[in-house]
Amino acid sequence: MLKQIEGSLGIAEAVALCRPGAVCAYPISPQTHIVENVGKLVKEGKLEDCEFINVESEFSAMSVSIGASAGGVRTYTATASQGLLFMAEAVYNASGLGLPIVMTVASRAIGAPINIWNDHSDSLSQRDSGWLQLFCESNQDALDTHIMAFKIAEKVGLPVMVCMDGYVLTHAFERLDVPEQELVDKFLPDYTPTEFLDPNEPISMGAMVGPEAFTEVRLQQQRKMAKAIGVIEEVTKEYRELTGRNSGGLLDCYNCEDADVKLVIMGATVGTAKDAIDKLKAEGKKVGIISLKAFRPFPYDAMREAIGDTKKVVVVERAFSFGARGIITPEIERSVRGLDTNVKSVILGLGGRAIYGTTIEHVVDLALNDKLVDEITWADVDTQQLNSYLKDSDGFQFKEGPISESEIFESIKNVRA
Repeated sequence: MLKQIEGSLGIAEAVALCRPGAVCAYPISPQTHIVENVGKLVKEGKLEDCEFINVESEFSAMSVSIGASAGGVRTYTATASQGLLFMAEAVYNASGLGLPIVMTVASRAIGAPINIWNDHSDSLSQRDSGWLQLFCESNQDALDTHIMAFKIAEKVGLPVMVCMDGYVLTHAFERLDVPEQELVDKFLPDYTPTEFLDPNEPISMGAMVGPEAFTEVRLQQQRKMAKAIGVIEEVTKEYRELTGRNSGGLLDCYNCEDADVKLVIMGATVGTAKDAIDKLKAEGKKVGIISLKAFRPFPYDAMREAIGDTKKVVVVERAFSFGARGIITPEIERSVRGLDTNVKSVILGLGGRAIYGTTIEHVVDLALNDKLVDEITWADVDTQQLNSYLKDSDGFQFKEGPISESEIFESIKNVRA
């Protein structure tokens, strides 16, 4: 059914269609509208047999989710930014226990300084938590991915984060095709837990494991992650055949045939980039986009195939590993190891800074003209603002334009420790 609705409401309706038995809710922008609308659907009786649980914190939201899932019911929650960090201890517990919880992360910058706008620093901070992480490029993609996420989580035996750009998607109104309940019921059967807490047949979950077995437990988690690659492909294929939509999957390619440069992008920036690439294509420039949908597990083989024999690859990073480099780029480099591929990364869109079509065109121009000299470039910097932070004693001022890693090191040569 076609509806002109806010992204958050679309996600709430998708979650309700999956018939969760427990929804654990604590508000934090920009995900608040999602759990508010799920709660409304429960109150109106449109989502039946669901316990909607208001908790006092994000840590409690994940803790109660763990309890509900361990009790044998389909479980959902949502969070963002500082809230995700607050629940981090329990986030690791959920994956270690193999609980198929689905959680929306409405991606938002992490403070300090306080910033409520969108980037990927919150979701990517949990990349080693043992959760599957699926990124969405549109609200339709996000709606469909949530429905697929429950099936993927339950088949794999691991929790899933569905990561969608805060505000850019959650608060945007657009036309969404919301599936009918009958179709979702056909796709996603009633939840049958394989292992759960039952007073009549007591077991222990999450008991202490010492050095004699901990490595083997972690290896089992890695086996599940390896399994998830095939499960994501299988579930995506089934859902696409039912709906006719190209949502979900490991990655998607756009205009990649014979491309001189390919951009690797996650999230809503893909839509902006597609419009920019269409314009560049009309000018005779061969540029492709690889939309990375699954960051965990990382689809190394699929990425290697998508890059192919393209010599220039530029990764758009919307988060950063301080003291190191970009977060996505090392995974791309592993994917093309042994190939004659030059991988560069650009930092864009931190803290909600707008990424325009002209921003993408500028990045492409830098790549095509070999102006990305270092591994990483801060491509959209307000140089005047940056220089205002420097002291006269630093004896350095950044020049207008993109800033490379070597310039950063040059800027600190005369700075005393």
